[in-house]
Amino acid sequence: MPQLSIPKVLERLRANPPSATVFLHGREEFLREESLQQVLTVVLDPSTRDFNFDQLRGSAADPETLASTLATPPTVAAYRLVVVRDAQGLTPKCRGVVEDFLKNPSPGTILILSGTIPSGSKARFYRTLREETLSVELASLDAADLPGWLVTRGSEVHGAEVEIEAARAMATAIGSQLGILATELDKVAAYADGRGRITVEDVRAVGGYVPRVDRWAWFDSVGDRRFVEALSQLPDLLDAGENGVGLLIGLGAHFLKLGLLTDGGRDALERHLGPHQRWLVHRLHPQARQWTTGQIDNVLEELLRTDRLLKSAPLSDRQAMEELLLRIAAGARPTRPLQTAGAD
Repeated sequence: MPQLSIPKVLERLRANPPSATVFLHGREEFLREESLQQVLTVVLDPSTRDFNFDQLRGSAADPETLASTLATPPTVAAYRLVVVRDAQGLTPKCRGVVEDFLKNPSPGTILILSGTIPSGSKARFYRTLREETLSVELASLDAADLPGWLVTRGSEVHGAEVEIEAARAMATAIGSQLGILATELDKVAAYADGRGRITVEDVRAVGGYVPRVDRWAWFDSVGDRRFVEALSQLPDLLDAGENGVGLLIGLGAHFLKLGLLTDGGRDALERHLGPHQRWLVHRLHPQARQWTTGQIDNVLEELLRTDRLLKSAPLSDRQAMEELLLRIAAGARPTRPLQTAGAD
């Protein structure tokens, strides 16, 4: 069975199957728990919840209790929900109980397994779960996904438009801890209640953690050929905790996206981007029009050269990055705006 999204899983559960097993797996515990709560809301009747909801932890479960719980029919309700968190902690005997349930499920029982698949594991148990259950992978988000995730969450949870600069400011200040990001977004949304829009000013008023410049704004400065501005922003960026290697990696990803736009147009970049980054197509298109393919290749070569310098030469991150910007500027002589492939 292919990997599903949570909306697809909920759709199947609303179709009232006789029983089902849902496997929520991935490193991002916040997303797993939030998805579990969505399933719970769809499956359980609130009036009979106390009689039809069992929660176990994989490392503490014993096979007899697990088997008995899975065999117990629902009480005055359509379904009984059994949740096993930290499923990676199940003993071999408990895994056998789960596999027996998959072969011969108890009518009216919905089993939810939540956990992580150990890195490099080739255990048949996880392959079985991925293939024979309603399986959803909830992986950790890349740093580049965080602003888009906040924008989407603002719309879906709060019915508010989150300005991308506000989302970038929150992601820069808080990082990839989704639970904390969601809580902070709740606070900012409450502050901006009724306006339907969350701005950088709202973020500053609630948290006071808006940086003078963030990495994404800096990448935009370079992509827009605003080299003097990028040079002036560099000290603040480094003082805020960024380092040369991290900036090189991020700038390389930025220019690879510009290269896709230049060579293949909007469709090529959209195919490359994940769901939380597709807003970048509109943002990056004006930047891509300012570069030729040869100039972008030159930038990527300069990034590689600077990476070698950082690893071998006695240069500080600031010195290496300043030299990089000057060399990119020298190789990016002004040109007339270029028509990218697939442009209107």
